[in-house]
Amino acid sequence: MTTKLHVAVDSLGNPVRVILTAGQISDIGQAGALIKDQPAEFIVADKGYDSDAFIETITAQGCQAVIPPRSNRLTPRTFDRHIYKDRNLIERFFCRIKQFRRIAVSGNSPAFLPTPKPQRDQIARDCPRSAASTASV
Repeated sequence: MTTKLHVAVDSLGNPVRVILTAGQISDIGQAGALIKDQPAEFIVADKGYDSDAFIETITAQGCQAVIPPRSNRLTPRTFDRHIYKDRNLIERFFCRIKQFRRIAVSGNSPAFLPTPKPQRDQIARDCPRSAASTASV
């Protein structure tokens, strides 16, 4: 079982809303909840968020959608490429949290619950073969 983080960040790259869902949940399904009641002039997102319903939600909040159109759109929308360059803030946010390996690679542990780091002598007790190799180091 996997999990997925849906995150909205401000203009400085700080998280303002985080939603944790199961891994099979689509991004567009959580998009409305991410921007609900968030004061913003622009909503910048990638092509995965290009849907007419989501863009209507953005404009209903008084924001401008800066989302590139998907390649399969019959009539492509225009978007501000200069403002879209700021989307790297969310990419940098995810790179920052991936530095914490317990979040990026959770293994079998629940999300965000810290697991104690095994000590060298505990590893030696649990796995005698590794104890022999660590003793010679």
